[in-house]
Amino acid sequence: MDDAFREDPYAFARHIGMVMTEWREGYAAFDLPLEAFLMNRHGNPHGGVHASLLDTVMGYAGCWTGDPDRRQLCLTLNLNVQYLSRPRGQVLKGQGWKTGGGKSTFFAEAQIADETGELIAKGTGVFKYRA
Repeated sequence: MDDAFREDPYAFARHIGMVMTEWREGYAAFDLPLEAFLMNRHGNPHGGVHASLLDTVMGYAGCWTGDPDRRQLCLTLNLNVQYLSRPRGQVLKGQGWKTGGGKSTFFAEAQIADETGELIAKGTGVFKYRA
């Protein structure tokens, strides 16, 4: 990934440990190493962790401008999460794709797997561009 497009993580992403690994037209990927504070009382990642990672990769996927000096932001209008499995590994790997949209809104889908390839969750979302 071109370092000119690598953004410092926003405060929440930094707090939970999300790290951008790739970002290009219509696509974004982030890793999230699993830590004890991310787990629920069953020892699995809390559902909100999945939702946060899915939301982030979809939002970034739709906000690529191709110009590191022109930043595009968005708001989540709708987020759907499908919880599929528990991780076998120690790193959640989120990938998001912009799937359509227009001038003011876009649609995206995403998935989370771990480093073993286990598919953990999927999601879809609708986002509104903002200045």
